[in-house]
Amino acid sequence: MGKELIYLDYAATAPLAETAKTAMADGFALVGNPSSVHRAGRAARDAISKVREQLAAALGTTPGQVVFTSGGTEANALALTQVPQSKRYVSAIEHEAVLSWTLPAYHLPVTAHGIIDLEGAQARLSSWEPGLVSLMLVNNATGIIQPVTALAEIAHAHGHLVHCDGVQAFGKVPIDIATLGADFLTVSAHKIGGPKGIGALIVKDGFALTALLQGGGQERRRRPGTENVLGILGFGGALEAIGDYAGSAHYDALQASIETHVGAAHVAGSASSRVPHILSVRMAGVKNQLQLMRFDLAGLCVSAGSACSSGKVAGNHVLEVMGLGESAEEYIRLSFGPSTTSRHIAQFLSVWDDIRASQKAAA
Repeated sequence: MGKELIYLDYAATAPLAETAKTAMADGFALVGNPSSVHRAGRAARDAISKVREQLAAALGTTPGQVVFTSGGTEANALALTQVPQSKRYVSAIEHEAVLSWTLPAYHLPVTAHGIIDLEGAQARLSSWEPGLVSLMLVNNATGIIQPVTALAEIAHAHGHLVHCDGVQAFGKVPIDIATLGADFLTVSAHKIGGPKGIGALIVKDGFALTALLQGGGQERRRRPGTENVLGILGFGGALEAIGDYAGSAHYDALQASIETHVGAAHVAGSASSRVPHILSVRMAGVKNQLQLMRFDLAGLCVSAGSACSSGKVAGNHVLEVMGLGESAEEYIRLSFGPSTTSRHIAQFLSVWDDIRASQKAAA
């Protein structure tokens, strides 16, 4: 028998929840196009409507504000393209799905603790032309929770719209879009046990959203294209299991055991408020590429950051922005889910020690 696969990369994607599998299996019986007026079409449309209601309830909004997309990347793009590129103002630690739509001159500063610099943002947003400000709620590299509500107050005071990438936060921290203060919110299914390829943009009531694509009148003409019925149903199924991902003493204990073993000084953003499901840890003197290979050979799935680089181990811009310099290449990211146990973490730490010992012996 081969080694047990220990999966510690939930921030990249979560295994498909049983409730999502069941919902999608039931969806195979829905043969109609949701835009068709006959009974088969109505059945598919009704199924989508139920999930839309579920998602709206989970986020403290109304079904009419939910626009289904192909995932977080498209939802981010749909929000950002509501204003010209010169009016898109984003934090320097955003996911590439946000940064790639913006100009570096309009990146908002971040402190060495990995949190947006609110004073610096205030100074810039007060002088920049009204546009759209984007800040993620939970950073995908470090798990650091960002002060979105505080930034939204600043942004709105100067006439800006506010977008929040909530992909890593959804299901892990409570989100009420009214309390959050965002005009747009991005969520994705596959981070909470839903299928890949389905997400949503929550749009503030009354905003006349301009579609990113051209075509039919689906999603109230805000996102044309035949809906991904199976994906949406899987999203709904994942929502039923969302409580399994919520913060708990179990996740806190897993995080604490790692931090105690490696030392808080080797955890990015250890002094900041974070979710317990994501942390970046440093093995001094050992490049993350080598670490990933060694962990993989030992049956452990970890990462060096975002999984959106076509299988490549790319530099982590978040850690670089935090001022970690060349040591940013020595960090790996761990992320947990409902199936993660203390035994899995103990195995990770055992392999961690083996890698570190072998590198010291080779030095």
